[in-house]
This record gives sequence, structure tokens and C-alpha cells, in this order.
Amino acid sequence: MTIRVLLADDQALLRATFRILIDSCDDMEVVDEATDGKEAIELALAHHPDVVVMDIRMPGTDGLAATAAICDDPDLSATRVLILTTFEVDEYVAQALRSGASGFLGKDVRAEELLTAIRTVASGDALLSPLATRALIARFLASPVPSTQLASPERLAALTAREREVTALAAEGHSNNEIAERLFVSPLTVRTHVHRAMAKLHARDRAQLVVIAYQSGLVQPPPAPPR
Repeated sequence: MTIRVLLADDQALLRATFRILIDSCDDMEVVDEATDGKEAIELALAHHPDVVVMDIRMPGTDGLAATAAICDDPDLSATRVLILTTFEVDEYVAQALRSGASGFLGKDVRAEELLTAIRTVASGDALLSPLATRALIARFLASPVPSTQLASPERLAALTAREREVTALAAEGHSNNEIAERLFVSPLTVRTHVHRAMAKLHARDRAQLVVIAYQSGLVQPPPAPPR
């Protein structure tokens, strides 16, 4: 199946470079290009892409606002957003995840890493770049901000004990293979537990599952490092 990609960036040269790179792959294609967040929302509704590669800093409606609008629209429930920006700071990562983004990468990423990232978020998995450390992401996600509704702990009652355990390990940043080794099960079994937990908690993807795990209190963020 071909992964359909929408590019959203105000830099024409960068969009052209990404288009050439993505269209060179047999398993993906660029369906359109947006120059700002407002256009990204409109084109997402028009094309229903599998993945939107979204810049944060754009004129008018920025990438975070556009991400929130896309992820909140029930007609775009199958669309994933991959944030790609030069502003790779922890606050932006947390805002992107709260807005519903499935992945976050810096623009200095290598070509093959970008293609792998697109495939990763298209499959429903979350992706964070190395600079988005587990501890900092956890702390920001657990800190409520105005108009942010924390996930209720009661939502976790629907999960089995094993699903809660797998969800907690996923929220700590462990991959399916790492979780499988720790629990002495197969990666396929872990993936099954993750997807069942996502379905029960109505999480659109693994990234949102992580947000729910922290905000419901299933996983406690580590203390902030001393200044």
C-alpha cells in the first residue's frame, strides 16, 4: 500500500527536496504541498493523506495549531502528523504531542531517517528524535497547561494487568523488542497488547497512548534535574 504524504512548510526549496526524496520511494508519494498551517488543514481535508510532514514555524497558522486541528477532526482520524523543524526543543515536543502529533524530528535528519520516520508514524507507532529525551518529555506531558484536560485514572480500568504493564513500559520509551525481552514474550504479543490498549483508551496512536499513560498517573514522571 502506498503511503500518501502531505508536505507543510513555508520554504519552497525544502518542500521540493522532500518531494523528490519521498516520490523516489516505491511505497510512498506526495499528494500535495502546503505553505502554511491553514493551507495544511484545507489540503488534509481534501486529500486525507496518511501522513502530514509538518513544520512548526510558518506564517499565519503555525504547525502546532494546524496539528491540533487535523488531529481533532474526526474526518481525519486516519491521518498522522510528523513534526519536522529546526526548533527541536523540549517545550515544542510536548506541545506537539499534546496536539496529537505522532512523531517529532529535527530538520538536520538524514534522508533515510526521514523516510523511516514517515513509515513509522504511518504504521501507527510513535517516533521521537534522540534530543527528545524520555525524562524531559515525561515531565512536560505530566505538567498540566491551561485548557489541557488530564486523562482520568478511571480510563485505565478497561485495561488488563498485562496491558497496563505494557502501556507503562511503552510510556517509559521502550520499544516493542525491549518490552518483549523484559516480559519474556514475543514482539508480536507486545504489539497486540499495545493496539488493544490503544483501542480501549481511544488513543489514535502510540504517541497518544503515552500521553494518556502519564496524564492518568499510570507512569510517574521523573523529578526535574537540579539546576
